[in-house]
Amino acid sequence: MPTNNDGVMIILSSPSGAGKTTLVNLLSKLENFEVSISHTTRQPRTNEQPDKDYYFVTEEKFKRLINNEEFLEYAKVFNNFYGSTRTPVIDKLNKGKNVLFDIDWQGADQIKNKKLDYKLITFFILPPSKEILFERLSNREMKDKLIVDERMRQFSRDVLHWINYDYVVINDDLKKCYTRILNLIKAEMNNGSKDYDPNYIRKHVEKLTF
Repeated sequence: MPTNNDGVMIILSSPSGAGKTTLVNLLSKLENFEVSISHTTRQPRTNEQPDKDYYFVTEEKFKRLINNEEFLEYAKVFNNFYGSTRTPVIDKLNKGKNVLFDIDWQGADQIKNKKLDYKLITFFILPPSKEILFERLSNREMKDKLIVDERMRQFSRDVLHWINYDYVVINDDLKKCYTRILNLIKAEMNNGSKDYDPNYIRKHVEKLTF
């Protein structure tokens, strides 16, 4: 049974290339913050470590976990499955750990709809511009122009889900973006005042979707 000493669930979502994974890794260095490690059917990238960055599994095993209702959330993104299993997350929360989720809008919706008795704070990370996003995606290990183009098309769809999040933060400068997120988390946990301007965010989204 959840109590006041339980941890908080913190979701960071973003279109591909906007920086949510880097931000989750920075937050995970804080005391009492831990990342929920997702299962995925995709292949590891060159800089990723199995069982640290992701649990890399076959599609057959992933579907078995779905059938056993093991997932708190899961989604198919770019032809690969991603999902967060329930038991380790609940265990961490019950021990007072704050659990960070690096998931997309589909996963965030599923967790919200579960209506768990734990506090949930959701963030949507946006790039400063479509041009900068294109540059970031092109500089990743996605030298294939078709992959970058697919990510950019997906961005136009993903960005529309910003409205379903508690906070939208623009990753124009990594350090500033991290500080903004951390300040909002602290304010939420302590019922403090929040430095947040929804109108500024709305205008930024309009620029990105124009």
